[in-house]
Amino acid sequence: MLAIKKGNSKVLWAWAFYDWANSVYALVISSSIFPLFFGQLFRQKNIETISFFGSQKSGETIISYVTAFGFIVIAFMSPLLSGIADYMGNKMFFMKFFCYLGAASCMLLYFFDLHNLYFGLCCYTLALIGYWGSLVFYNSYLPDIALKEKQDSISARGYSLGYVGSVILLVINLAMVMLVPDDSKMQMMKYSFVLVGIWWLGFSQYTYYYLPNQKTGKKIHKDIVFKGFRELQKVWKHIQTLAVLKRYLRAFFVYSMAVQTIMIIAAYFGEKEVDWGSPSARTSGLIGSILLIQLIAVLGAYLTSKASTYFGNIKVLFVLNILWILICIDAYFISTPMDFYIAACCVGLIMGGIQSLSRSTYSKLIPNDVVDTTSFFSFYDVSEKIGIVIGMFTYGFIADITGKMQNAILFLILFFALGAFLLYKLLQNQKETH
Repeated sequence: MLAIKKGNSKVLWAWAFYDWANSVYALVISSSIFPLFFGQLFRQKNIETISFFGSQKSGETIISYVTAFGFIVIAFMSPLLSGIADYMGNKMFFMKFFCYLGAASCMLLYFFDLHNLYFGLCCYTLALIGYWGSLVFYNSYLPDIALKEKQDSISARGYSLGYVGSVILLVINLAMVMLVPDDSKMQMMKYSFVLVGIWWLGFSQYTYYYLPNQKTGKKIHKDIVFKGFRELQKVWKHIQTLAVLKRYLRAFFVYSMAVQTIMIIAAYFGEKEVDWGSPSARTSGLIGSILLIQLIAVLGAYLTSKASTYFGNIKVLFVLNILWILICIDAYFISTPMDFYIAACCVGLIMGGIQSLSRSTYSKLIPNDVVDTTSFFSFYDVSEKIGIVIGMFTYGFIADITGKMQNAILFLILFFALGAFLLYKLLQNQKETH
């Protein structure tokens, strides 16, 4: 097995390359092709709602609630498995397990149909769990393999590779969908789900070849099963003594609710609320705007990393939250394709930056003497997932009772405003201590 050596170029590139492998799920399944496919299933039957556990619900409301459920599962499983991974030293095993689960579930989405809605939603949920579950262990490698002063740039490298790799596959999928007659487009979308699974499985092997895997040789026993939850308690107590990290986590918890919710529902919003004019224009326009987001996000991640070097991470995160507020206000008035394209450009510019910088900021704030980084990152991930549960459920509930997705988007402003306020307070406290 390869030993962990901080700063090793091959290991750092292999770590970042996992973003290239798995980001196709985030782009194709979560953000573009699947939302189009899901919306078209309703349009083909000329229905707005469908029975969901005995109640009539719209498609976007169902996705919101199912996604929230998936993240509840992840929030519970992450500490459970991270505790076992810490004890046995097999975080690589769990990273692979969730990767393979997610990839296989993506391929099974080929069989998604409204007639077998619950099976399809189960595959959708397992793909989501596989993607986010693998990220728990993937993220925990960062402080183990990268020097502290390089963690911002390495984190940004991962996101940038992810955006570029996923765009390549999405372009292939777009060509598949657009170059066939209208009655074959849905079939091509199903094939794209299979390609996502193959891409994810295939390219992740490069990461697994170089990424260190240090097994302890210890055997699992019943006292270890809930070790992760006990570790979270220890991490929480430890964080109480780290004022800056504690304040940062409060802000991150709040604004990440809105960031992740917007990223998940953006395509469903564009598919339903924008007047594209025709089914063909809807498909090309929505995928084109998602591609635009991904390409600009590469630039956004790079610029954010550079800005954090000059102005500091917290100041840049504060500005990004303010920009998100402006985008949410603009989204309330979106109705035309051009409106959506403009919003997509703005989202792309700040989306990659806030994700990358949030992860690296937390990594840099973890004390140098911490050995069990998996538990610290498990705490980070659990905080993020609980935030997503709240954000997605709130979004689905507001859209459900008001019948308008714009109202739910507008409500997310509260999360960004509170996040900006908490970051501002953190900046003020830092000035006082200096």
